Amino acid sequence: MGTGVHLAGMTDLVTFGETMLRLSPPDRERIESTSSLELRAAGAESNVAIAAHRLGAEAMWTSKLPDSPLGRRVVAGLRRYGIDTEIAWSDEGRQGTYYLEHGTDPRGTNVIYDRADAAVTTATADDVALDRIRDARTFYTSGITPALSATLESTVDEVLAAAQDAGTTTAFDVNYRSKLWSPAEARESLTALFPRIDVLVTAERDARTVLDRSGDAADIARGLADDWDFETVVVTRGSNGALALHDGEIHEQSAFDTDTVDPIGTGDAFVGAFLARRLDGESVPTALEYGAATAALKRTIPGDVAVVTRAEVEGVMDTEAREISR
Repeated sequence: MGTGVHLAGMTDLVTFGETMLRLSPPDRERIESTSSLELRAAGAESNVAIAAHRLGAEAMWTSKLPDSPLGRRVVAGLRRYGIDTEIAWSDEGRQGTYYLEHGTDPRGTNVIYDRADAAVTTATADDVALDRIRDARTFYTSGITPALSATLESTVDEVLAAAQDAGTTTAFDVNYRSKLWSPAEARESLTALFPRIDVLVTAERDARTVLDRSGDAADIARGLADDWDFETVVVTRGSNGALALHDGEIHEQSAFDTDTVDPIGTGDAFVGAFLARRLDGESVPTALEYGAATAALKRTIPGDVAVVTRAEVEGVMDTEAREISR
């Protein structure tokens, strides 16, 4: 990863995971009293693919969906952003959804999942675009995917192994969701996958809660790299920015100021931008800066997706350029 060389027929980044339909009341209304719901496609792995594509990578998302209007709505919602999709269409299982109720202090934002028995929970390695993954430069998935079912836990392991055997760089975000499994369950499952992962991303809070790590972010990164021989470890720290360990060297990046409209998808925007710029040959510090700037922009945009341009991201990186565009 990081050579910037793109071979004909080779996809830069392939991602695999669940994408749901997100339904949200307008203007911070309550779900129980709203008369309308806004519909968007939303999922960690597809969010990463879109952010990477917006930052210059050729990206695709693969998954399993019900052959229904709702499943087709997911694909339509993603293809509008220019990414490629390869889907295993199923006559069984349903389309997962989630309801997002935005709130401000003291009423926080609430997420209500309705994803049981989704078609993706039965996805096997045969349902995944393995040939595209083997031919890709980087494969990405997150800890959300193995949390969804025992079948997917096995599938993620098989797919990571196939990518690793083919020489594809494997990237993984811990992305812990407490509504899906306990920290102990996540720790047992995810650490079993770690030998197959080259680039690990984790929020500092997840490293402490799920991976049972202590010390500061640099200690966490070094400890994980020592234990699992990761090529790169990225530790995100919210408003405190991010830190990466690569080739034995620690690189730190502060967060950019932002006015938050919708925080959902911020981490995915960071990861997508980071991977895209590494794939284009940028250094780890530069990729971190692109990731932080893309994350800041995402927080100003409704929905899960970072609908940004590289020029906008670079404008955020240039602190003297953040004024009104006339």
